[in-house]
Amino acid sequence: MSYEKIAQLNQQRVIVGKKETVRALQNNDLQKVIIAKDATEKVTKPVLELAEELNVPCTYVDSKEQLGKACGIDVGTSTVGIKRH
Repeated sequence: MSYEKIAQLNQQRVIVGKKETVRALQNNDLQKVIIAKDATEKVTKPVLELAEELNVPCTYVDSKEQLGKACGIDVGTSTVGIKRH
């Protein structure tokens, strides 16, 4: 998923950050998880493992800074969840 597609999503469908992404996964609210390749494994590993366990597809982007901008925030983010319709 490209940064442009993320930016075009309704912001109510985008979950930003590790804690919120994990919570949304646990509640079975997500259709996809996006992970920044430049994020630390300590942050991304729990999200990735839970997504795999729940069969939620994961895609990767290069930059957490650009991922944050695509989500409309001024800081980088390591993980983003896309809510189900």
